[in-house]
Amino acid sequence: MGFLRKQLLSVIEWKDDSKDVLVYRFPLQNREEIMNSSTLVVRESQVALFVHKGEIADVFGPGTYKLTTENIPFLTKLLSLPTGFNSRIKAEIYYVNTKQFLGQKWGTQNPIMMRDADFGSIRLRGYGTFSYKVDDAKTFMREVFGTNNIYKVSDLSDQCKSILIQNISDAIGESGVSALDLVANYKEISAKILECSASEFERMGLKLCQVVVENLSLPEEVEKALDERSKLGILGDKMGTYAQYQAAQAMRDAASNPSGGNLAGLGVGLGAGAHVGGLFANSVASAKDEAPKSKCVKCGASIAKNTKFCPECGASQNIKCPKCGENVSSGAKFCANCGEKLLTVKVCSKCGKQLNSNAKFCPDCGEKV
Repeated sequence: MGFLRKQLLSVIEWKDDSKDVLVYRFPLQNREEIMNSSTLVVRESQVALFVHKGEIADVFGPGTYKLTTENIPFLTKLLSLPTGFNSRIKAEIYYVNTKQFLGQKWGTQNPIMMRDADFGSIRLRGYGTFSYKVDDAKTFMREVFGTNNIYKVSDLSDQCKSILIQNISDAIGESGVSALDLVANYKEISAKILECSASEFERMGLKLCQVVVENLSLPEEVEKALDERSKLGILGDKMGTYAQYQAAQAMRDAASNPSGGNLAGLGVGLGAGAHVGGLFANSVASAKDEAPKSKCVKCGASIAKNTKFCPECGASQNIKCPKCGENVSSGAKFCANCGEKLLTVKVCSKCGKQLNSNAKFCPDCGEKV
């Protein structure tokens, strides 16, 4: 009887001090059995599964249980013949860890294709973290860990990552976010990946708690194109600006390799320089053509605004306000100093002298006004 007592378990518990164990099978040594009236201890974030002859008999949540036929009905099916002082239970016990496993990493080994309105089909790479926990211990046992003695997070890692990466393309496509706006929408994309992947985790008895996108990177060629577009955005959107920019780039590249044997590079450099010179000259000419114009107060010739003397007749273009005497620009309708209306100001057509509004003849040359 002393030998028999050593083979009967009185307290069953798992003091979990691990960080990555999902399932732990309680060790039963040779001929070791569970006796009726044993104590089962299930701590917070744990679930205990009793398996008898390959079938799940019952599931125990957090708490302390007295294993008797009075309060555990399923034990009546597991009892052996009485020993005279107690009954023995033949069963396997699995502890399932139900806490949330944080900081699990995911990343794309191969690029993910994305269709973008601006760039067409492009490839994305990304990485981030996710967290999950066991939500249905029975389903998790049937679908995933089976009857393994121990099952760790690393055993499930590849499957979880594959599910997430598979759903990234769908999540980005359904979110409608363009490549240019990816960085500003990481949170929305993470929520969409969580939504797309949740059902597949549920089929394994798991709950996907969180998905975090830390980075989504574009191909190097697309990033260079974005850099070029940013530079042009600073310079302006005109084709002339773009041509000047490209010509300057070509001249810089040619000048960086001025080897005597590289005549082609030298020719490109000279051609680019000539092209830039022509563009600069054209720009200056265009600037002159587009300068604001006004008319000479004497001969009416078209002259640049704020010119002091007419290049055609030499007449002074400085007009004074008849009320306050301040200089006003030609073509002005009101004095900037006193607000006097200048439409009645007269100018001699012969000598260019400014006249009073009621003058009939010029006092300097006698010309009839």
